[in-house]
Amino acid sequence: QVSLVESGGGSVQAGGSLKLSCVASGYKYSATTYSNRAMAWFRQAPGAGMEWVSSIYLRSGSTSYGDSVKGRFTISQNDGKNTVELQMNSLQPEDTAMYICASGDYVAELRRQNEYSYWGQGTQVTVSS
Repeated sequence: QVSLVESGGGSVQAGGSLKLSCVASGYKYSATTYSNRAMAWFRQAPGAGMEWVSSIYLRSGSTSYGDSVKGRFTISQNDGKNTVELQMNSLQPEDTAMYICASGDYVAELRRQNEYSYWGQGTQVTVSS
């Protein structure tokens, strides 16, 4: 069973930075087996729906970002540690949300939640003005 564990959330003031990590374990096969295995970050603010933030294809390293975070957030992977990180800079109060890591082996549409089979519990990010 694949497990995703997020960390790195916290409280910062507007303009600050945080780095989130998602450690994956329990994969039966390595990422090189699946050309479309991707990991993603979604976020959900109180009273709002789930918003896709960013994704990375693990074999190619190709990345993609939502319009609201493009130019401020950077997703990356650490192959040796089965970890995906999200560097968040220039944080704004509207970035306040629970950030949730997701993984899927056959992801075609990166923004779609149902493309991802495995989900973490989330880590809270709070940005004050």
